[in-house]
Amino acid sequence: MGQIVQLILGIITLVSMWKIFEMFGQKGWAAIIPFYNLIVLLRIVNWEAYKFWLFFIPIYNIYLAYLLYKDLATKFGQGTPGFAIGILLLPFVFLPILAFKSKPVA
Repeated sequence: MGQIVQLILGIITLVSMWKIFEMFGQKGWAAIIPFYNLIVLLRIVNWEAYKFWLFFIPIYNIYLAYLLYKDLATKFGQGTPGFAIGILLLPFVFLPILAFKSKPVA
């Protein structure tokens, strides 16, 4: 039963990322490719590509992910720190909010 719930939550997250990528003119299938999806996300929030490598530093990568999600949420007008923490901890709840209930501001 637990595996089915995990599969459903994973699919919800994947579909949400796919939709977000397409909103910003990127290929939606990039959401399913490991590492490449992070590079595309960096492009969406206008970060330099070298920051990809900083995600391999333990503990610091959590802080970077928070900043990345904060910038992503800002693109949708949801730039509060709480929303970024929500994406970090509960992506299957907060990413669909961005993908299906919000429109990009910038």
